[in-house]
Amino acid sequence: MSARNRYHWKRTIDALDARTQCQEIVRILHFHEFPWDMFQSGALAQFRTFAVPTIGALLAETAEYTDHTQKRVDDTALILGTFIEHDLDSEVGRQAFRRLNHMHGAYEISNDDMLYTLATLVVGPIRWVQRYGWRRVSDHEITAMVNHMHNVGRRMGIKDVPTTYGAFERFYDDFEATHFAYSAGGAAVADATLDLMTTYPPNDRLPARLAKRLARAVMDRRLADALHYRRPTALECALVDGALWLRGRVVRFLPPRTRPLRTSELPYIRTYPDGYRVDELGTFPRSCPVRHVGDASA
Repeated sequence: MSARNRYHWKRTIDALDARTQCQEIVRILHFHEFPWDMFQSGALAQFRTFAVPTIGALLAETAEYTDHTQKRVDDTALILGTFIEHDLDSEVGRQAFRRLNHMHGAYEISNDDMLYTLATLVVGPIRWVQRYGWRRVSDHEITAMVNHMHNVGRRMGIKDVPTTYGAFERFYDDFEATHFAYSAGGAAVADATLDLMTTYPPNDRLPARLAKRLARAVMDRRLADALHYRRPTALECALVDGALWLRGRVVRFLPPRTRPLRTSELPYIRTYPDGYRVDELGTFPRSCPVRHVGDASA
């Protein structure tokens, strides 16, 4: 497929229904149009959850992010990728929901924390692509992304999931304004994840200290302050922002991706070189490090 057909997938998406075919639209966006951007924005979304003390403390308590960082990050990406690659109500899709709901069900997690985590997977990617993607996503595509994540949230048992992007964005911004704060657990999880990101290509070609500074340059001040990260200089931030913007301009002249680049094929996913089973992903908690509502000991 030649470069002059660069908008092939956009035309395909425009012919699909944003409500009944929302997952197919999301599949094209993630696996054909913006695979690199979606992974990067997803990685940044994880850091945002670490800046919420109730989430960061729980993740630190389980020690999965600090002791088995690569596996924990890979498992999260692969489960979320399953919700895109496979129909939500397929056998594989149901396995992924069972895994996710079993892991979350072992802990006392508020509905707002769950809803915010879901919102990071809507608002974060859209804002990233609008700034750094080779093209902007359309209102039609945004509607499809919202509909798809609404369907995911409903199957996760999350209440009051927004049905519009505006509602998602308002909840996301309001939640961060009132909940972002430093926690030792959140900082520990963020540091471990940042260490892992220095090993990703092309970061692995740079000194780890420099790679971390560049990664922090992508973070907005609210996020950096909540994690107690010292912001890089204004020049460093401008250089990183400009480099990401320029990458998008270069990608615009490449031919469309004919073969999907699925989550499991990304070079950052390294835990399962021989393949994996969805029902074996994640953790298998037998007990909870925090008390459950209704525990006899409460």
